[in-house]
Amino acid sequence: MSGLQTRPRAEVLVETRGAVSAGAPRYAREKVGAVLERLAEPVLAVRVRLVQEADRAVARPSLAQVVVDLNGRPVRAHVAAATAREAVDLLQDRLVSRLARLRRHPRHLREPLGRPVGGGAEHRPERRVRPPEERRVVRHKSYGLARCAPLAAVHELEAMDYDFHLFTDAASGRESVVYRGTAGGYRLASAGAPPLPVPGLVASRLGVPVLSPELARERLDLTGLPFVFFTDAATGRGNVLYHRYDGHYGLITPAAG
Repeated sequence: MSGLQTRPRAEVLVETRGAVSAGAPRYAREKVGAVLERLAEPVLAVRVRLVQEADRAVARPSLAQVVVDLNGRPVRAHVAAATAREAVDLLQDRLVSRLARLRRHPRHLREPLGRPVGGGAEHRPERRVRPPEERRVVRHKSYGLARCAPLAAVHELEAMDYDFHLFTDAASGRESVVYRGTAGGYRLASAGAPPLPVPGLVASRLGVPVLSPELARERLDLTGLPFVFFTDAATGRGNVLYHRYDGHYGLITPAAG
């Protein structure tokens, strides 16, 4: 029994959408539950979402996502696969890797976090292709950005399985973004002046473009990048416009004040 969690753990709640196979929710509870049983920390809540895409042209139509409240610290993973069972297996593996990373690199540590968690990009949900004229900003999130050091922002990016993480740099007070570089490693960019060097991160020396949301959208479409980090010409604040998996756009802006 050494190393096993002795306190009661939260129930694994499973939500489904689409024609998810009948046995998938139970299988997800078993696989995620097996991971949580080995945790010493209190597990306050666990939610799994299983989605079966109806589009037969999608090669990996089975989507799975889990969010674990680990003693007040959210940990997230999401994957896509050809079948629901395969998606749950991948979800279990990805959750294990994220939890292991959190143990190796607690949030208060300041050393570099090493290489990005591997084996994820090929298991991401496929982005639906829509003609540019049909794309809309269907989600606009505006909130107070977490104020933290860049390495802590990378920690958040990995814990939540994000493609990028927008935050306020605690040292400079500027909106900044961390993300995984195409050649490996983590990258950092800041609105205004280039960010100060941070061990373990590649700091962008290019100026963040000053754009309107409309021009940011044009740049996003022309470059084919997953997101564009820009300084809003009207507010002077750092924003992120990104491609959603449904083929539309999402926009993240810092709250006023």
